[in-house]
Amino acid sequence: MRLPIYQVDAFAEKLFGGNPAAICPLPQWLPDATMQAIAAENNLAETAFFVRDGADYALRWFTPEVEVDLCGHATLASAHIVLSFLEPQRHSVDFHTLKAGTLTVARRGDTLAMDFPSWPPSPVEPPPGLIAALGGTPRDVLRARDYMAVYGSAAEVAALKPDFAALAKIPDYWAVIATAPGDDGVDFVSRFFAPAHGINEDPVTGSSHCTLTPYWAKRLGKAELKARQVSRRGGALECTLNGDRVGIAGRAVLYLEGEITV
Repeated sequence: MRLPIYQVDAFAEKLFGGNPAAICPLPQWLPDATMQAIAAENNLAETAFFVRDGADYALRWFTPEVEVDLCGHATLASAHIVLSFLEPQRHSVDFHTLKAGTLTVARRGDTLAMDFPSWPPSPVEPPPGLIAALGGTPRDVLRARDYMAVYGSAAEVAALKPDFAALAKIPDYWAVIATAPGDDGVDFVSRFFAPAHGINEDPVTGSSHCTLTPYWAKRLGKAELKARQVSRRGGALECTLNGDRVGIAGRAVLYLEGEITV
C-alpha cells in the first residue's frame, strides 16, 4: 500500500525553523501498531494521521514511542495540508480527536489559528529529583498535565542543560515545561522536555501553551500574548485566552511531499 506523506515545519518563521511534523492522510485507519511503526520510522516528535469524518477529519498523533492525547504543532501542520493542498477552498477545518474533543483551525491572515482547551496549572511540590534534573532552580513549580517550572528570566531558561536520563525516571508525569518572562516584545518564553516519551526536547510545543497561556495571562493581566519557544530551532506563537479555551496561532512551511509504502 502506498500512502501520501508530508513533512511540515510548524510555528516556523522560515523553512528549517519551528517544529517538524510528519502528516499522513489516510483513506481509513491503519492498525495502531502500523501507525506507531510509521511514527518510529519517521523519528520526529510527532506524526499525525487523519481520515475523513463527514465534512471534517478524525485526527491522531504518535511520538516515536507512544500515542499522545494532544499535539499542537502536528495539528497546525495537518491543517496546513488540508487548507493549502487538499481543500484550499476552505477557510477552516475541524479535527475530531479521541481525548481532546474537536479542535478547530482557521486561517487568520498569514497564520493558522487553533482553538484548544485551557489547562490552568496549580502550584505543587516538585517531585524528588525534578529540580536537580532540570539543572537550575525555579522560583515556582506548578502542574496541569505537565510540570511547569517558572524561572526569573529568559536567559535562565535558555541556559538549562537538563539531565534527560534523570528526567525520564521521574514517575507519573508526561513532560516538564520551563518558562520565564520574555523580552524584546515577547511576553514569555518556554522549553519543553519529555524524555520519558521519546522526546528529550521538543522544538516548539502547541499543547504546552494550553498551560502556559492561562498562567501568563493571569500573571501579566492580558489575554493576548506573544510567545517564543527558545529551543535550538526556535518558534513563535501568538496565544489568546478565551475563557476555558486557548487560541494558538502560528505559521507553517511545507518541507517535503512524497509517498510511503506499508
